[in-house]
Amino acid sequence: MDILNQLNLKKNNPGTSTGQKWIGRSAGKIQSRSPVDGREIASLAATSKKEYDDVINESLKAFGEWRLWPAPKRGEVVRQIGEALRAHKASLGRLVSYEMGKSLAEGLGEVQEMIDICDLAVGLSRQLNGLTMHSERPSHRMYEQWHPLGIVGIISAFNFPVAVWSWNSMIAWVCGDVCVWKPSEKAPLCGIACQQIVANVFSKNKVPEGVSNLINGDREVGEWMANDVRIPLISATGSTRMGRAVGTAVAARLGRSLLELGGNNAIIFSDSADLHVAITGAVFGAVGTAGQRCTSTRRLIVQEKIYARTKERLKEAYSQLKIGNPLDEKNHVGPLIDLDAVKAYQNAIAICKKQGGKFIVEGGVLEGDGFESGCYVKPCIAEVRPTFDIVKQETFAPILYLMTYKTIEEAIAIQNEVPQGLSSSIMTLNLRESEKFLSASGSDCGIANVNIGTSGAEIGGAFGGEKETGGGRESGSDAWKAYMRRQTNTINYSTDLPLAQGIKFEF
Repeated sequence: MDILNQLNLKKNNPGTSTGQKWIGRSAGKIQSRSPVDGREIASLAATSKKEYDDVINESLKAFGEWRLWPAPKRGEVVRQIGEALRAHKASLGRLVSYEMGKSLAEGLGEVQEMIDICDLAVGLSRQLNGLTMHSERPSHRMYEQWHPLGIVGIISAFNFPVAVWSWNSMIAWVCGDVCVWKPSEKAPLCGIACQQIVANVFSKNKVPEGVSNLINGDREVGEWMANDVRIPLISATGSTRMGRAVGTAVAARLGRSLLELGGNNAIIFSDSADLHVAITGAVFGAVGTAGQRCTSTRRLIVQEKIYARTKERLKEAYSQLKIGNPLDEKNHVGPLIDLDAVKAYQNAIAICKKQGGKFIVEGGVLEGDGFESGCYVKPCIAEVRPTFDIVKQETFAPILYLMTYKTIEEAIAIQNEVPQGLSSSIMTLNLRESEKFLSASGSDCGIANVNIGTSGAEIGGAFGGEKETGGGRESGSDAWKAYMRRQTNTINYSTDLPLAQGIKFEF
């Protein structure tokens, strides 16, 4: 990959960094293997416990200095990171596509999300606003302000190997925090590349060593972070199972956790929907990133009057999908991340059939030229009942479940009848239906859309969900408050000290 040469990334790399300094080659190796062709891209050293403690100690030292930099000055550094990402967009996007398996357009789009969050964070650096309040006591002034938390631990998932890290880190940095990032062991080289890009910018601006840190490893390294009292906030993206473990460990030490977990997202097709818009949104949501987004569309809830027409349109759309090497821009669907993901896909299909599902577009694993990695599968569609157990589970694969409804109230009930609560959508031109869907008695998800799909969230809005999705919020709006601590201040500028409840001391 050309970015390996541009960033001086060699075949064998240490996997631990405190900024400009790469440390350690002592622990076990992590192999970065592409699902595109099954080849090993690089071998990285996992972070040892000693190296981990060295990183945390360096981070604490850096925080003491970084938090005193004026926020606009920190924002200027982040602005330069955005410029560096623009310069490396083509190469980094290609690496994301090759190491993770998403289409090149999606890989480039993920890097663009990083650039966009840099732009948002730069503006935010001049808007970390508090409030002033009127005191009930004479000659007193009350206000609140926000201070940096300290170390923000970031655990990211393979499906967005760079963007989700940037959502956290760019906001945390302008807030005055320092970051320790553990990327997915399934896409570690993307983390190495990002760390090097940031390190080059930090070096030019004399940012303290330890503001941006990278560690690599498996579940054990994540457990070190979750149990570490020196890390006040853990932001973790991944499965609900992982989130439960992280959330429990962090809560046990009374730390903070920001969890972005599973999704089981549905689109409701009203009989008043624009079917062209609806089908476009559903197909992209279901097959984009080979169904490996937390916001992927997994359920279509279709009004019975348009069910037959919708089914035929979907079958026609799926027949035109091109599956293959994601670096070829003619292909719509790339591979699943690894063979374990393929097994989960096959298992879900088998369970669906056993429970009574009827596949109108059959699935299967692709073989032959171009599919040697064994990770390419066919996007498929099954007619189901919403009560099937498999429908209530999240399978990270391009399997779409199709079901019907009679009334909008029934559709919303079906939509909400799963443990997850991330993203949702309704396709309708009926104002009353859209408003009902967005009301307090409507979708119970953190994201609710009208006439767009479940995936493709913009960075300006707060991203996250409810129920088993974790309840955290990242990216835009006021999500920055999760990375800071609130402090209420009262100033007495009188010559007296009035006490509560009129209590008086006679001195």
